[in-house]
Amino acid sequence: MMKLSAHNPHAARSRRRIAGVMTGVLAASLALAACGGGSAGGDDNTLTLWHNATTGPGSEYWETIASEFEASHEGVTVEVQAIQNEDLDGKLQTAQNAGEGPDVFLARGGGKLRDMVDAGLILDISDMIDETVAAEVPEGAFSAYTIDDGVYAMPTSLQPGGIYYSKDLFDAAGITEEPTTIAELSDAVAKLKDSGTSPIALGAKDAWPAAHWYYFFALRECSQDVLETSLSELEFSDQCWVDAGQDLADFAGTEPFNSGFLTTSAQQGAGSSAGMVANHQAAMELMGTWNVGVIASLTPDEQPLPDLRWFPFPAVEGGEGDPTAIMGGVDGYACSSTAPAELCAEFLNFFMSEENQEAYADAFETIPVNEKAQDVVTQEALLPQVEANNDAAYSQVWLDTSLGQNIGNALNVAVVDMLAGKGDAQGIVDAMSAAAAKE
Repeated sequence: MMKLSAHNPHAARSRRRIAGVMTGVLAASLALAACGGGSAGGDDNTLTLWHNATTGPGSEYWETIASEFEASHEGVTVEVQAIQNEDLDGKLQTAQNAGEGPDVFLARGGGKLRDMVDAGLILDISDMIDETVAAEVPEGAFSAYTIDDGVYAMPTSLQPGGIYYSKDLFDAAGITEEPTTIAELSDAVAKLKDSGTSPIALGAKDAWPAAHWYYFFALRECSQDVLETSLSELEFSDQCWVDAGQDLADFAGTEPFNSGFLTTSAQQGAGSSAGMVANHQAAMELMGTWNVGVIASLTPDEQPLPDLRWFPFPAVEGGEGDPTAIMGGVDGYACSSTAPAELCAEFLNFFMSEENQEAYADAFETIPVNEKAQDVVTQEALLPQVEANNDAAYSQVWLDTSLGQNIGNALNVAVVDMLAGKGDAQGIVDAMSAAAAKE
């Protein structure tokens, strides 16, 4: 096993291999006697797993991984539970507060991760990561889950955000180039309206998809220094935070979103924003890498959308943010501090093998963090994301994740309020500042 050092939060663009020191080797038979706490059910030979892939290949992937792990670890049981993405954080917090949390669970990173670390709810896996895994996963992926000197989750996929679009609908509207500026995006919106197509699908009922628009305007308006300082000090006095909200207000004023976007969900069924793109009822959606798989699951034949493409969020005129900067995240899985530690860590290492990472990429239509597995990425919508992620000046984790649950939720709600005509750009900043004052 290899001990990982603390990392620069913006080291995602670095391709350096992880350098560490040997700190010991785990016992060969992990299923027999796990040390360090017990599972929620009190059984050291049982792991409970919570994930957010409720249907399709993603759900099948975790069932397969659980079965294969059980087959290679006699006497071990992996109990898998799929929970709707929008419900996962709340159910996890409730279960952890009651001392009944799962052993393995999807971890968001950022402030939400730090809150769990501070509460002693999550296992430091720094000295439990296999050398092979550490050598095949870029340092930046681990940095997303590094708090102080500890690594608290195993990264699984890279998720740079950006705008997904239907090439067929763009062609029908006479759009021949992907927008690189907000002015060009607005021009594309006008052409799509003229062609009779809803330009942008938005699932604002779930709040965070609407807030994504504010996040990206902030990424383009604020310099990297301002962004990092504001997020670390929870201080939002720089004018760029208000400017980002005004940018969104101005853009929303051109009515680019689908009718009824305030009551549209993001991922639940054909009527969701992802479903609208999947069924060519809208041309674009701002979302993370997971959207490729979600859209595929909502097409009539439940297959990848052949004409789905992607481009980075456009540049903002006068903004101080680097136009190549990427907003997104790294999906990963963590072990509860009460889980059978060695067995749980062995499970994390198990699904990080090249073979299992290739299967993960196929199942979720995403970019695996294991570099040896990235050759399986062939989707037209994913290939430019690999390039954009590698070429980015820096990578910023989703703002609500960076800020933690309380401030992040306040931010998301304030953005929806503004889009609903119940607030303004300054109100977004005020909501974040008020929530930060309570931290």
